Amino acid sequence: MTLALDIGLIITSLLLIVLVLLHRAKGGGLSSLFGGGVQSSLSGSSVVEKNLDRLTIFVGLLWVILIIGIGLDIKFGA
Repeated sequence: MTLALDIGLIITSLLLIVLVLLHRAKGGGLSSLFGGGVQSSLSGSSVVEKNLDRLTIFVGLLWVILIIGIGLDIKFGA
């Protein structure tokens, strides 16, 4: 169980780093390297940005759940 939580934490940590770097900041970001610099929508934020936000929030919540799981495993584990 501990090994699965640790592996999950490493994977979600790396994925969270990549997702945060892909977000578009005021001056662009790594997303502009992959064609995200062109605004295709008139509403200000594209569908890709909204989906990237949702994915980042989901991975962040999963990361927090894994942290809590590791903490509980350390406290109550054998």
